[in-house]
Amino acid sequence: MQTPDRNSLLRELKNHLLFLKDAGYSEIPCESDLFTDSVSPSNSSPIKIMTDNKKANSLIEVREELGVCTRCKLSQERKNIVFGSGNPKADLVFVGEGPGADEDEQGLPFVGRAGKKLTEIIEKGMHLDREKDTYICNIVKCRPPGNRDPEKEEIAACNPFLIQQLKAIQPRVVVALGKPAASTLLGRNVPITKERGTWHDYEGFKLMLTLHPAYLLRAYTIENRKAVQSDMKKVLKELGLPLPSLFLVNVLNIMKMMLIAM
Repeated sequence: MQTPDRNSLLRELKNHLLFLKDAGYSEIPCESDLFTDSVSPSNSSPIKIMTDNKKANSLIEVREELGVCTRCKLSQERKNIVFGSGNPKADLVFVGEGPGADEDEQGLPFVGRAGKKLTEIIEKGMHLDREKDTYICNIVKCRPPGNRDPEKEEIAACNPFLIQQLKAIQPRVVVALGKPAASTLLGRNVPITKERGTWHDYEGFKLMLTLHPAYLLRAYTIENRKAVQSDMKKVLKELGLPLPSLFLVNVLNIMKMMLIAM
């Protein structure tokens, strides 16, 4: 097995620190005194984990169990593991297919063009905050070469961790983004354009199927945009959240354009 170089290790450390921050940590836990020779016991105090929710702790445990994963061949070419990001107590979780080039580089899910479109759906379409109100992850944690679909063996290696992520978060609604995610979660081939907008059960969680943001970018039609909008309205209704007013959305967009022009 190839030994990771310094830059790879630093990227892994950075991504793990970002993950801890998302999970509610404000200090780094330490099991031993780092300064036993220079600090007397009477003046020292134990370092405590600053979090008060069990969901965050269990999500941390899932990440630690995943480790520097080499369970499938995707680990051979990846730059970073893309575990997930967002609120570890979120009522709403989006599950995508797998990391792309931008995600592999940064170690965070949905940060490329498709990610920007997903953020737009969440924040402009649903009036939610991506980081505070949702959690986002993928069915595989490493980038498939050339952005191909994940293979069965790769999905099988990651699936236990996806299940444990969801059980740790305990969302009220899970949204499968696109055919690969929907097919993986339901354990069968899903014709996504026919079944999008329908509710299903996954490991006891309510599951909504919708189109992947990357598909929207490729086929950016009024029909597809309305379809996703309809799907997200069903999600909001299930969560008991207010449905965005089309008039208000238009007004906010106009005000934003006016501010940019000033």
